[in-house]
Amino acid sequence: MRRDEMSDLMAFLAVAEERSFTRAAARLGTSQSAVSAVVRRLEERLDVRLLTRTTRAVSPTEAGIRLVDTLRPAFDGIEAQLAALDDMRSTPSGTIRITASRAPARQIVMPVVSRLMAAHPDVRIEIAVDSRFVDIAKEGFDAGIRLGESLDRDMIGVRISQDMQMVVAGSPDYFRTHPIPDTPQDLAGHSCINLRLPTLGGLYAWEFEKDGRPLNVRVDGQFTSSDPDLVVQAALAGCGLACLPSDHLDPHVRAGRLVRVLADWCPPFAGYYLYYPSRRQVTSAFRLLIDALRWRD
Repeated sequence: MRRDEMSDLMAFLAVAEERSFTRAAARLGTSQSAVSAVVRRLEERLDVRLLTRTTRAVSPTEAGIRLVDTLRPAFDGIEAQLAALDDMRSTPSGTIRITASRAPARQIVMPVVSRLMAAHPDVRIEIAVDSRFVDIAKEGFDAGIRLGESLDRDMIGVRISQDMQMVVAGSPDYFRTHPIPDTPQDLAGHSCINLRLPTLGGLYAWEFEKDGRPLNVRVDGQFTSSDPDLVVQAALAGCGLACLPSDHLDPHVRAGRLVRVLADWCPPFAGYYLYYPSRRQVTSAFRLLIDALRWRD
């Protein structure tokens, strides 16, 4: 197979997986018009339509789906073998791309990768901060950081933090004019800071549990944000009660800037995990990262 034919197949695969010429072009680092011309050339050479194009969407035809099913495992195998060859080098090297939300990126991943890069100058790390659930295989990441309870079944998960809890807290100034809630039902009489979920856009229902009985509470208040850091700032400013994972609020509770309430209604849950596809070939650089991040009791 000629080199240009291999490039044409890679371009088609990108368009078919992204369902967009624009996103495929960004993924390949080229222009939308160049990708469109390449796919058209491939269709002419094969004498079969591979993509259905409309003004709103691009999707593979039946022939295109069959070609995707052939190409994806083939290219995965090639990438795995290239990674294995690279792994034979004595010095760990290469770029590792990670996606994570802001809190674990700052508090867990960044301190570790700083030491890792200092010890291994040929290892490069890229961290994309994103609060939504990311399809790491589709978007070109080597690994992601996610809470253990939300891991996909086809992913390998490596624990990188202790168990966590949801924490409900407000500032001392807030509690000078508001009573301490004894039960989640008491939140109806409080100003609560809502968190808008990034994936579906709805408001987070505060989750509680006691004696094995779960309870979800919809709260109300003056302030809402999709950014947990702004929720924390609002709580510190006395705008109301916040409910966030412990890694966001615990430092402020320990320092006395926030007062925790309803602790007996917030059981522990699995903390953060590094996750990556089970079929991924683990390079020496990636293995170093796994070992450095792995949580040890």
